[in-house]
Amino acid sequence: MNDATEVFQPLQADDPPQMAGYRLAARLGAGGMGRVYLSHTQGGRPVAIKVVRPELADDPAFRRRFGREIRAARRVRGAYTAELIDADANGVPPWLATLYVPGPSLAEAVARRGPLPVPAVLWLMAGVAEALQAIHGEGIVHRDLKPSNVLLAADGPRVIDFGISLAADLTSNTATGTAVGTPQFMAPEQATGGAVTTATDVFALGQTAAFAALGEPLYGDGPSVGVLYRIVHSAPDLSLLPEPLRPMMARCLALDPAERPTPAEVVEWCRGRLGRDADTGGGPAVWREVTGPEVSVPPPATAHGATVPHPMPLLSPTRPLGPHGPLVLNGPLVLNGPMRAMGPNGSAGPERPEQRRARRRRTALLTVVAVTGGALLIAGLGWTLKQGVDRYRTRETTSSSASGGDRSAGSSASPSRSATDPGTKGTADAGTDGERTSGTANPSPTAPRDPQPTAYPMQFLSQTSSVDIPSGRTREDRKGDVRLSCKEILCALESDKSVITMMYADPGATLETCRIALTGAKSHSFTLSGAAAGSEFCVKHPSGDIALLVIQVKSTALGDHEASFVTADMTVWPKKT
Repeated sequence: MNDATEVFQPLQADDPPQMAGYRLAARLGAGGMGRVYLSHTQGGRPVAIKVVRPELADDPAFRRRFGREIRAARRVRGAYTAELIDADANGVPPWLATLYVPGPSLAEAVARRGPLPVPAVLWLMAGVAEALQAIHGEGIVHRDLKPSNVLLAADGPRVIDFGISLAADLTSNTATGTAVGTPQFMAPEQATGGAVTTATDVFALGQTAAFAALGEPLYGDGPSVGVLYRIVHSAPDLSLLPEPLRPMMARCLALDPAERPTPAEVVEWCRGRLGRDADTGGGPAVWREVTGPEVSVPPPATAHGATVPHPMPLLSPTRPLGPHGPLVLNGPLVLNGPMRAMGPNGSAGPERPEQRRARRRRTALLTVVAVTGGALLIAGLGWTLKQGVDRYRTRETTSSSASGGDRSAGSSASPSRSATDPGTKGTADAGTDGERTSGTANPSPTAPRDPQPTAYPMQFLSQTSSVDIPSGRTREDRKGDVRLSCKEILCALESDKSVITMMYADPGATLETCRIALTGAKSHSFTLSGAAAGSEFCVKHPSGDIALLVIQVKSTALGDHEASFVTADMTVWPKKT
């Protein structure tokens, strides 16, 4: 990912230009919780702004959890973490800002160049273990350490994303009593819903390092059900790993949490294997080889979306340019109008003859452009008006033909008030199947707006429960619209009447993308074998309501169907009215 166009995506029409005073320069990505943008502090330092999805932001319970996680993350300081510098759990919408790390994730680096050499894996383990020391030192368990949450900067790794981390002095489970994490990198106790401790993160550290050395997950790919079963019931095949890494990997991946090393022990062991390189600062050279050339970060955005690549030192605290004291330049400089030379007292200097001639040429050119543009605009408006009149006449002609050329009694060529005035009720308002009959009402000047979504977070689906889409509540029976069904070794989402399909595009499905995915879909059941945390399913209810289910936890791996469950955040868009 050395191409800036792959890292920094331009803002789209539905992206805000700023968030809480931070001007957004580019989009970095999207996930189940929201979108991430590039911005800058007032001093010009790049930051990553994560903005929460509106439907989640409307849920008071989510805001409380988000605020608790922010307070925990604020305490973390470490050389190998991306520091949280600003946040607002009560913002509209909630958001947080962390220092931007210019570098690919470990997952991206391995996908691009393959497995990392042993020295790079040792530096990786030492850096991530040191980050865990800082995190655990503040009483926090990360819970979702994985290759995509480890960024590779030019001077070493950075552990990011405490979005689902919880303070260790809270309960080991989430608000609904379910496990949190990514299946391929869970520890056995995490997969079975047991106590989650700092040792859980050490197991994930071993899996992450093994991924870096192998280029693939240590416990294999495939359905999450099989991966979790292997994690819980079988020892990993360490013979696949380079021999120097095996002793520490075996300790990190011990089934018993008490047998795993502490992060401090991992750091000490890695430094011993690195030898003199650990003391002479050989890490940066290794990372430059792994990450390749650094991608240039776009400069700060101005108020109009443009950028100023270099500051222009035209203002200083020693030059009083206003009646109330010195004018200090704080942020990007935006110029509106021509720049003129300044006299010694701060006033505009005299305009030289060549400047005056250039200004006159610019004025003449702008006048020609304005006149031409105005003529084109008037012509375009005239053409648009002509098209509208032609369409109206065609519709009137078609309406008359469809009724046999003879209107009902009391009607005339000009529509009556009872048929056109929305404040007057009349028989002309009623049509077949609830639709208005043609020619009985003026067309709406604007298209109907999309229905507003309602968020229903943390829905619980099991063999004894289901979820009801119109009401947005979990039922303690199997009579809801969507339920979990497990047969033999597979589990699926199923419904008697609603249509279900899985989204395979980038995270962040919308009403429009769900509509497109559901077009032509007929299945009332969809297997969960390829689903994991963050997977999205679109569901269309017979009423016309559309729901988006974002999987948060899937626990279907142990073969005990009675204990299998899925939790999902649900967003419902009611049918247009």
